[in-house]
Amino acid sequence: MKNTNKLFLNQDYQNYLERIKKHEETREFCHHDLAHFLDVARIATIKSLEAQMSIPRDLIYTTALLHDIGRFVQYEDKTPHEVASHRLAISLLEPLDFTSDEKELILDAILNHRNPDTKGFSYIFYESDKLSRECLCCPVEQKCDWSLQKKNLLIGY
Repeated sequence: MKNTNKLFLNQDYQNYLERIKKHEETREFCHHDLAHFLDVARIATIKSLEAQMSIPRDLIYTTALLHDIGRFVQYEDKTPHEVASHRLAISLLEPLDFTSDEKELILDAILNHRNPDTKGFSYIFYESDKLSRECLCCPVEQKCDWSLQKKNLLIGY
């Protein structure tokens, strides 16, 4: 988990987390914080093992920490957060010890984490992001504009 921890301690990454937190202080719906990122990572780890994919945990957790990091950009200028997250992730990945192929895998999963038509690790990541949401016990679920198909209203998957 060397890369994941190096990313987490990166000052730019911490600044981005803080910017998201400020934008979401009064948000009543799902937050895009470390708790969400870690939930996605845990689910993606389980799903990748179930799919018998040999994806290093460090890569999965790093992807999870980065997948919504551009949320503050979306709040500020309406850029889709998967696009903003992809852009920010490029420079955040530079100092990490992943191969170029691993970085491409991470970037593809970030860019496609809202795309149900993707394949492989990116699809596992798409599913994990959705499954991380606890719509079934959310006090504002009825106000949420997600469609019933997107909401996670059952335990398990």
